[in-house]
Amino acid sequence: MNKNIWEGKHLVIVGAARQGLALAKYMIGKNVRITITDQKDDKKLESVIKEFQGMDIQWALGGHSEWLLKTADGLSLSGGIPLSIPLVKSAIERGIPLTNDSQIFLELVPCLVIGITGSAGKTTTTLLVGEMAKAAYGQSRCWVGGNLGNPLIADVDHIKPDHLAVVELSSFQLEIMTTAPTIACITNLTPNHLDRHGTMEEYTRAKSRILDYQNRNDLAVLNRDDPGCWELRSRVKGKLISFGIQKPTGDQPGTYLDGENISYWDGEISQILVPTDLIQLRGRHNLVNALGACAIAKAADLPIKAIIEGVKTLEGVEHRLEFVRSWGGASWFNDSIATAPERSIAAIQTFEEPLVLLAGGRDKDLPWEAFAKLVQNRIRELILFGEAADLIEGAVKEALREGQSGVPYHKVTGLKQAVELAANLIQPGDVVLLSPGGTSFDEFRDFEERGEEFRRCVRKLS
Repeated sequence: MNKNIWEGKHLVIVGAARQGLALAKYMIGKNVRITITDQKDDKKLESVIKEFQGMDIQWALGGHSEWLLKTADGLSLSGGIPLSIPLVKSAIERGIPLTNDSQIFLELVPCLVIGITGSAGKTTTTLLVGEMAKAAYGQSRCWVGGNLGNPLIADVDHIKPDHLAVVELSSFQLEIMTTAPTIACITNLTPNHLDRHGTMEEYTRAKSRILDYQNRNDLAVLNRDDPGCWELRSRVKGKLISFGIQKPTGDQPGTYLDGENISYWDGEISQILVPTDLIQLRGRHNLVNALGACAIAKAADLPIKAIIEGVKTLEGVEHRLEFVRSWGGASWFNDSIATAPERSIAAIQTFEEPLVLLAGGRDKDLPWEAFAKLVQNRIRELILFGEAADLIEGAVKEALREGQSGVPYHKVTGLKQAVELAANLIQPGDVVLLSPGGTSFDEFRDFEERGEEFRRCVRKLS
């Protein structure tokens, strides 16, 4: 275990959310003075405060007061905290270090760490690699978490040097991190979170930090079929392993689609890793995720037997093209994770059946043109809900070609009303797909809560 550099210091945690609270619980008892600050007041955070009852912790609620900076040795930012708020800007001006739970985890963890990021597919890829790692290392020696739901800082004291950690990292976490995992993967780079990062350049800069702090002994895994991702290969400091549909050229090692198999080219010879018919996840984008996971597994020197077992084991992921039930002659799927138009496009392309699509939520300042064109050509009925409904309506109208009748569309207030309307519109053989293209924050806490509400509404249909 590496030394905790925060011992004897005052760490201010900004945001009483999942990541910040996990870090606070870990740091209590480690000779670290902890203050949690949040915009919400003590009434709204009553249940959270009860969790820490009897613990030595200071609360600064109802706003982020700059007096905290007088004694702060560092600011730890929860994922939802932008760098633009006055407290953070003032800390940067004063030279107070910024950190987060993932940064501190990487500073402390004693074992090999695989870090995975990307605009889409990073959670599925992380879980695939996690299953492969469990097959190789055993359940008790493999740790999977990070941005996908389980902040691994809570477990760091239980992790041994001969274990393996697989961590999903978001752009929000990476934008302030100055430590990198030994094996770093970027699945792809397409426009996302531009409401937070402002420009594609800033978003790319945040993502690429997973490579910038590696050294010559580390490994990077990049998607050679994704232009934005592949452009970053010049920033790789150690060994590069790639993944894509076609076989890599020259002596560049990587995975590729070899007939009905995923194979690995080491620069001299090819090796079959896993038959594609063992992949349990639906859609071509999940084939690409499997290619990426296999490349990461080769970077981590996992045995082929474990790679095959991992691919066979992962049958589905909550809120990611998750089958909910058959009702009214239609199949209902929950893809609440689709918080960008690009993700919805991938989901739509997964199906051949007639589609009733539920789209909306809150926009992230992302382009909707490609989504709208696909909707006009592929969707039988479109139901729009939430803040972005008018915006998507405009894009869909704009995509209408001359002489084309256009997709029938309907606008409702929220998700519950969208499900109820879909139940009245379906025909036998349809697929009803919740794949919003926008975030959930106009109506729900996060995409998981939105997906859970969708499942609840669908299961209540009778």
